[in-house]
Amino acid sequence: MRLEGKTVVITGAAAGIGRSTAERCAEEGAHVIVTDVDVEGGQAVAEAIEADGGQATFHELDVTDSDEFHAVVDAVADAHGLDVLVNNAGTGHPGGALETLDDDIRDFVIDVNIKGVWNGCHAALPHLKEQGHGAIVNVGSLASILGLPKQAAYSMSKGAVLNMTKAVAAEAGPHGVRANAVCPGFTETSLLDQYLESQDDPEKAREQMIRQYPLKRLAEPEEIADSILFLASEESSFVNGHGLVVDGGFSA
Repeated sequence: MRLEGKTVVITGAAAGIGRSTAERCAEEGAHVIVTDVDVEGGQAVAEAIEADGGQATFHELDVTDSDEFHAVVDAVADAHGLDVLVNNAGTGHPGGALETLDDDIRDFVIDVNIKGVWNGCHAALPHLKEQGHGAIVNVGSLASILGLPKQAAYSMSKGAVLNMTKAVAAEAGPHGVRANAVCPGFTETSLLDQYLESQDDPEKAREQMIRQYPLKRLAEPEEIADSILFLASEESSFVNGHGLVVDGGFSA
């Protein structure tokens, strides 16, 4: 198994890509640390993994709280060790022209998508550097490489995630620590549902979206989880500072 004996911390793991990643990592032998602000959902994921014979522990975590992030990571490292951090927690915003977006929406997106990833790296890197090995996988977006119209705050935040990943890779690489990002296209998650619901005609918006993908469908969370698993495992041992685009050919 690709992650046997490893401890993997995953943020935003109560649903969507985070949940699928937790399940895949557990299937590959990892002790998965499920974290989320959604206590009920996060506990349910951990319990389901345990019921299927895997190893999982839930920790409540608000990624925007640096002290809380440090406390969780330190506790996990002391109790189980730390091998992989997956910074998956993220948020979007209703579609709208840049000049119409309220400052509080912009700030919330920045707090979760940028500061959340920063807080995770800030908490995990001392442990990973000291032991001389480990991996960080940040979840970016197609918006990390393309500016999406009416998604200015989201595009800004995900662009920052990708460039931050490259900076961490360059800095931590000499210590044996890798950092990479997965950049998914639109994926069948609640975040997508929220975006579509903000459109005048959600069903028409979905159809138009699908037509832009050469594969003529959107991604499933399990497909993104498989890409995260690859970057978390030793199969990608010489991959560092990379943004792996998983978009069904959209950007092509």
